[in-house]
Amino acid sequence: MLKFVFWALLGLNALLFAYGRGYLGTPAGSEREPARLKNQLAVERIALLGEAEAKALAGAGQPAAEAPAEPAAPSSAPAAAPLACVQAGPIAAGDTRRFETRAARLDLGERQSRISVPFQEVSSYMVYLPPAGGKEGADRRTAELKERGIENFFVMQGESAMKYAISLGVFKTEAAAQTQVGILGRQGVRGVRILPRGPQGTRAAYQFRNIDADTRTRIADIAKAFPGAQLQDCLPAR
Repeated sequence: MLKFVFWALLGLNALLFAYGRGYLGTPAGSEREPARLKNQLAVERIALLGEAEAKALAGAGQPAAEAPAEPAAPSSAPAAAPLACVQAGPIAAGDTRRFETRAARLDLGERQSRISVPFQEVSSYMVYLPPAGGKEGADRRTAELKERGIENFFVMQGESAMKYAISLGVFKTEAAAQTQVGILGRQGVRGVRILPRGPQGTRAAYQFRNIDADTRTRIADIAKAFPGAQLQDCLPAR
């Protein structure tokens, strides 16, 4: 019995040795790593790629980049630019508090300020012919006036811009002065003008800065309630 076991083990070892050496053949799929690589590679079909070809091949496998979105077209309606500054006035001394009360409703704070502007307190209106040609011109024109039967005139003297102007009457109201201009025109006198007269002084005016069109309209409505007040762009500082 022991002899049988010995010879059986010896025969089994011989079979294993022959199998390991490949004497009994190689089953499919049991190749060793070098042999398997040799069977998988086709050396004659391998070709080296240049740098440009390699980049092109790599790019072909990448998804196409999305085109950058175009910027939205600007709106065709430009935003309204704020007005730099508007001025309302002149305002008579007795009306300043009433004007300020109404302007306070706009709630402009430091954007509103009060200034003084030159103002003439008109007390009369002079109808006149402006100077032209010095003394000789004045003499010629007074002769023409006399020929038309006009005797009520006065040649102005003194060193001023009105020297040799011819006064044709002084009136309390502008309406009366306009009536006189019409009468002289019907008598053939041309170039007649009206000059407001009175002492020079100052009055209050109000400036409003950095406002929009709607606020400007509201300021204009306030100014309409005050005689002689006008709305205009602020004059540049001197």
